[in-house]
Amino acid sequence: MGEQEHGISHKKLYEYAYAIKEVVKKGVGVGVVIGGGNIYRGMQECETGIDRVQGDYMGMLATVINGLGLQAELESQGVKATLFSGIAVEPICSYFTRKRANQAIEKGKVVIIGGGTGNPFFTTDSAAALRALEMQADVLLKGTRVDGVYSADPEKYNNATKFESISFDEAYAKNLKIMDLTAFTLCRDNKLPIIVFNMDVPGNLLKVVAGEKVGTLIHP
Repeated sequence: MGEQEHGISHKKLYEYAYAIKEVVKKGVGVGVVIGGGNIYRGMQECETGIDRVQGDYMGMLATVINGLGLQAELESQGVKATLFSGIAVEPICSYFTRKRANQAIEKGKVVIIGGGTGNPFFTTDSAAALRALEMQADVLLKGTRVDGVYSADPEKYNNATKFESISFDEAYAKNLKIMDLTAFTLCRDNKLPIIVFNMDVPGNLLKVVAGEKVGTLIHP
């Protein structure tokens, strides 16, 4: 989480928590599905010989570690936050249920969700789509290092063009890599819009929530 290849950047943790804090101050309910690639990225088992299922569970535990870090930083900034997990890790945090998560949102808490879907073979993107739909979110925000969806990888191709808005069907036809296919299909079939934006730009999260044209909107 941050500029370094591994581990948690306390600077980045502070910046993310501050960005979430500014949104919460506007009265917006916030749920954060957090990944764990900075600690252990899925598929590493191909290099280490670790069984895929075992490796995926290791990745899920990494997301819980990141979730604990974000929860601690939010609370240090005066923001109430609750960490849930898709796998049972009590007493560290509560097991995720829609009812518990929505009750926390109603109390003004930021809901942080680790543990992925609780099952191997699923990505953090899929977990985000699933939890957003369960909690009846208005939109799924995907914070990345890139400022939206492009016709090609902008880090590799200078002639890549950015889309301000694109439909699910058009994005699928163009084979744009927005999320993994499971997550993308979940959002498309349930008409849940996605906004892809650069989370590392200060103020971007607040601008997105305020309805400003930041990133790329993928819509039904």
